[in-house]
Formats: sequence, structure tokens, C-alpha cells
Amino acid sequence: MTTLLLIPGLVSDARVWRAVAQAAPEWLAVANADITREPTIESMAACLLRENDGPLIPIGHSLGGRVAMEMAHQAPERMRGLILANTGHDGVGENEAPKRLAKIARGYEDMAALAAEWLPPMLAQGITPDPALVDDLTDMVLKAGPDVHARQIRAIMERPNAMDYIPAITCPVLLLTGAQDGWSPEKQHREIAEQLDKAEVQVIDGAGHFMPVERPAETVAAITGWLDQHKEELNV
Repeated sequence: MTTLLLIPGLVSDARVWRAVAQAAPEWLAVANADITREPTIESMAACLLRENDGPLIPIGHSLGGRVAMEMAHQAPERMRGLILANTGHDGVGENEAPKRLAKIARGYEDMAALAAEWLPPMLAQGITPDPALVDDLTDMVLKAGPDVHARQIRAIMERPNAMDYIPAITCPVLLLTGAQDGWSPEKQHREIAEQLDKAEVQVIDGAGHFMPVERPAETVAAITGWLDQHKEELNV
């Protein structure tokens, strides 16, 4: 049986993909991934491949999307499909390190303050966020804590350039992002799609970088619709 492997992003947990987990079709097994333990994207991918047997459809949000692409790079024969949400493909920028290191320092100084600074730009700009959602995301960040935050930020700072191997991915790929995602905009997802043989891009209005929880019903509809459309190819 093919497993839909739900991979969260930076300082995130299973609640990001909760709506998708609840709505997953019966012909798929569902598993939650933990990427809080490993120091690099490559080792996160390798760990998930060891922990989850058989054919897979990794579904990754943000950092989790990069891990999903790395899984396809390491074990292409096990990939039945990929679902990449609010993610990116580039390597490390020249002036990136100081900003990333400052975030790590801020997390160790005051994780609540980090959450208060980090979360608002991650949500759809120009739309008043649901206070309950902000509280839930804040709780998620605080539960991750400064050590996980630092480890994952350092993994991002050492990330591979996925464009080096994306063209070799042959399984069907669904790319999703929010129309108001300023962190991982539509353009990045279309750049990934251009390198793939079997790719579809969908953009969800009213959603920012945390699209799966900002617009859960629309996200579920996009994903389950794509899964049903490709069922024969994915469930082999």
C-alpha cells in the first residue's frame, strides 16, 4: 500500500497537515514525519526513507518540501508522486547567513518573541488572520523550542540546490502555494514545474505561507482531487 507521508516545515508539527490527514483517501496509508532530529536536509530525507517502508507519496510543506524533493533524489524508485507546498528550490544565497544566525540567536533569547516576529509575514498579507489560528501556530513554534529551531535553520543554511536534480524526478508532482505567499511565491513553484515532465501548479487565493492551515478546505480539495485524478498511476 502506498503511504502518504506528511512532512511539516520549519518549527512545525503534524497540525499543519491535520486536515489533509483526516481527508486522505482510503486507498492510501497515512504517516506523519518527524524532521526535528537530523542536522541536514539530506539526513532528514534518509531518515524518513529508513523509517517508512514501501512506495511513498511525500507531501512536504516549506522545509518539508525540500526534504520531499531530496527523498525523490535519494530513492526515486520508491516515489509514486510528490506534493510540494509553499516550498523553494534554490541554494544558499550570498548574504543569507547573518540573517539566519540572527534568527537562531533570537530564538535562544526569547522564543515567544521570535514567534511573534516570524509568524505575521508567514500569513496572507492584507487579510486579518484568525486569532485562534495565530494562537495555535504560536503554540506550535513554542513547542518546537530553540534547539529544534536552530538545528532546522542550520539545515536550511546548508541546503542543496534542488534544481541540480529536479529534472531527474519522473513521478507526478503537484505544486501548491498561496496567492499571498510572499516567502515562497507562485513563481518558484512554476520554475520547479518547468523542470519536470509531470507537474501541475495550483494557487490558492487568500493564503500565505501557512496555506494548509490558512485555507484547509481549499488545500484538501486541491490535494484529494489530484490524488483521485492520478490514482491509477500513484497506487501501484
